[in-house]
Amino acid sequence: MSKRVYLSVPHMGESELRYVTEAFTSNWLSTVGPNLDAFEKSFTERVGLPCVALASGTAGMHLGLRLLGVGPGDEVICPSLTFIATINPAIYLGARPVFIDSDRASWNLDPNVLEDLLRKRAAGGRVPKALVVVHLYGQSADMDPIMAVCERYGVAVLEDAAEAVGTTYKGRPAGTIAPIGVYSFNGNKIITTTGGGMMVAHDPERVQRARFWSQQARDPGVAYEHTQVGYNYRMSNVLAGIGRGQLEVLDQRVARRREVAFAYRDAFADLGGLTLMPQCEYGLHTNWLSAFQVDAAALGVDRDGLIRALEAENIESRPVWKPMHLQPLFEGVECVGGDVAADLFFHGICLPSSSNLSDEDQRRVIATVRRAARRER
Repeated sequence: MSKRVYLSVPHMGESELRYVTEAFTSNWLSTVGPNLDAFEKSFTERVGLPCVALASGTAGMHLGLRLLGVGPGDEVICPSLTFIATINPAIYLGARPVFIDSDRASWNLDPNVLEDLLRKRAAGGRVPKALVVVHLYGQSADMDPIMAVCERYGVAVLEDAAEAVGTTYKGRPAGTIAPIGVYSFNGNKIITTTGGGMMVAHDPERVQRARFWSQQARDPGVAYEHTQVGYNYRMSNVLAGIGRGQLEVLDQRVARRREVAFAYRDAFADLGGLTLMPQCEYGLHTNWLSAFQVDAAALGVDRDGLIRALEAENIESRPVWKPMHLQPLFEGVECVGGDVAADLFFHGICLPSSSNLSDEDQRRVIATVRRAARRER
């Protein structure tokens, strides 16, 4: 059996080990230290907003929603087509999710569906507390109309940029348009700290409050005294060392992910039936994962058959995210629309997309897809 080709794996550079070694040799192994300070400073320079490094992107979402005042009984809107970590933090806070459909142009939430929902809610005197907008697979949502309609109806916005480090929207980093943004550095992301995240905010006071809460909300002083609920959410100095090195090569990693995606697109062009996720002109799509839509009639094999064919060759692939409104956990939860999200899921596949994917391994993937298409015709 040939070696396994994974969907998306960490890609270490030259600096990460040096920064981690410095943490060990200096004994800065806790949730304070030079790597943390330097990582946050570099990230702020990159995106232009103050930030706090956290144990996960989910932690950042939790803190961000708390900062926006989300609490028990509040409605929080989010796109149905996303990973469950987008909405779980709202559940932690006792809020009620409302899911909305995607548009085909970006695969992200449909601004028109959002506007229709908010108009109806406002007419009934019940406007949702917040919207979590997702930048799916490295493509920014269309933020201008989203922000405009949310401002009109007084809905707070948080950007889930977990999949979008390096993504831009009209020249601005995704995650920096709304008052609060959150990024993920999980092991499968474009850059990683093995596990970790970053929260950014336009208001520095919000960042300081998140930092305070992330360290168990310990009040100043010698005694361990607490007047607020806190969490063990701070990133460690060791992992921040990995992040420092990864951030130095972010642009290279983005360029390679895009190269991988476009190589697939070109290699499948003559087959028909495999369409790369749209590349919206308003921003830079990092193509964190190379996501395609499968037209079984044109290709000769359906999405699940293609996944099976790849697995038979020891190649990992997976469907596009299963929408939240189709999840057993959220049975009966309101979803506005949902047909587009469901269609993208049922016909969507993600192919191996690592920035260190070798040309040889990508050729294996391409050859396997082409054989599957020919065999089923």
